[in-house]
Amino acid sequence: MSLFVVVSNRFSKVVGTIVKSLSYPFHLAFPNKRFTIPKHSKAWLKSKTDYNIPKIIWQTNYTNKVSLPVYANYLFNRLMSPGYEYRYVSTQEREEFIRKYASDEMYGAYEQLTDGAAQADFWRIFVLNYYGGIYLDIDAHLVWPLGKIIRPEDAELFLMTKKHYSNYFIASRKNNPILEKNLEIIVNNIKTKTIGGGVYDLTGPTTLNTAIGDKKPNHRFYRHTCIQGSFTNEYFQYIDKPRGKWTYVKSEDLLKNINDKDAKS
Repeated sequence: MSLFVVVSNRFSKVVGTIVKSLSYPFHLAFPNKRFTIPKHSKAWLKSKTDYNIPKIIWQTNYTNKVSLPVYANYLFNRLMSPGYEYRYVSTQEREEFIRKYASDEMYGAYEQLTDGAAQADFWRIFVLNYYGGIYLDIDAHLVWPLGKIIRPEDAELFLMTKKHYSNYFIASRKNNPILEKNLEIIVNNIKTKTIGGGVYDLTGPTTLNTAIGDKKPNHRFYRHTCIQGSFTNEYFQYIDKPRGKWTYVKSEDLLKNINDKDAKS
């Protein structure tokens, strides 16, 4: 990691901590104040260079009416990606997109999911494989300009944490064999009701790591690419949906008709 990236990482954390700290008294004084993340934002700067990975940032959340720190997180990412188009997709739009473009089998599997986080897991892999682009969780933020992270010749970029690949940041061209395999694993988990430890195993990082297997895809370490939690936390992210985080969902409630077959562990 270069000195400049280290400084940028630390700077983003400091800024995020300040924003988060000031947001408590702000929302105490203005409990109903929310900020709107736009559904679409054009790239601020035009690029003359062609990229294998489309210059589109994809995000989703249960609402685009968000608290101050979540909005600040969004603005920070836009500053770090001026050459990228931004698209926000709602819960309803996720379902409509998959219904329109997925196979009947795949859409049928998606319909079985009852939890928003699991649906978002499914959708991010599907939209990246269908269109290509960069996916970021709503609480994730870049620590280095995206234009410096992704090279024109890159076909994919995965995020490596301390132990495994994560799915809170994924960049890919369309029709990626790893993502196609990931979708197959997710659909099979849903059809066979193989839930394991919950969302994490059903649709989350476990499925991505299984799809990657022994392959050595293009990747970067998270600390000099993209991190989570500097600007926001569970309280601010789910300010209008207490206990809405996926960690509160019981495994037996993740799928419709779960009692038709015992969940495998």
